[in-house]
Amino acid sequence: MTSPSAQPSRDRALGRGITTLIPQSASATPAEQAAAVLTAMQSVPVRVGVLQAAVVLLEERVRATHDPAERAAAATTVAMLRGAIGQAG
Repeated sequence: MTSPSAQPSRDRALGRGITTLIPQSASATPAEQAAAVLTAMQSVPVRVGVLQAAVVLLEERVRATHDPAERAAAATTVAMLRGAIGQAG
């Protein structure tokens, strides 16, 4: 029988799984990496406060960036986060 301390925690196992889904090549942009993470984590429970903090940071990024692709990615992410916050009730 395996002791509980010998088994990897769910968070650690999840983290290893997510990193395999994130593009690691030098040509992968931060927006592409973020999109991959968001796709992988759609069903992972996260505290609402973390989502709210991310919304604030990303909204500032939408205002500050001059890169249309970055602005679109940040705005899409904000919308997804707001949807998740709304579902959390």
